[in-house]
Amino acid sequence: MINDIIKKVELHKKRAKAALNEIQTWTTLDCEIFENFEKVKTVDSFIYRFIKLQDIMGEKLFKTFLDEIGEYKDDMSLLDILDKLEKFNILDNPIRWMEYRKLRNKLTHEYPNNEEDVIEGIALAIEVFNEIEIIFNNIIKYKNNISIN
Repeated sequence: MINDIIKKVELHKKRAKAALNEIQTWTTLDCEIFENFEKVKTVDSFIYRFIKLQDIMGEKLFKTFLDEIGEYKDDMSLLDILDKLEKFNILDNPIRWMEYRKLRNKLTHEYPNNEEDVIEGIALAIEVFNEIEIIFNNIIKYKNNISIN
């Protein structure tokens, strides 16, 4: 079960990273990118994969990981799950993950209607992408250390 979820996370992470690498080659990140169809496709790809990555991690991976190590209960809220992950040194700050969720919601609700807010959201997503990768890698390391199949 957890391995299937990990494969999905890795797929979205890989594709988000490819789009991110392309975005980082641009000289500027401003509203002019919306005039270039190739850049719009790259931005769309990054936003979609970033959202999918965070959704799968927050809704499936965290619960399944905690369940696999005997730490998940059905009545746990997301904040309870995040607090538990913090105790296992998977993430540094549960509130930060909640901020990622707000960013995710901002990207989905404002795109493509408000280009300036989207640019701001993309810039923030670029900043936190590495942190999300670290959290994922911490789960993989923990899983491998205790041999969860």
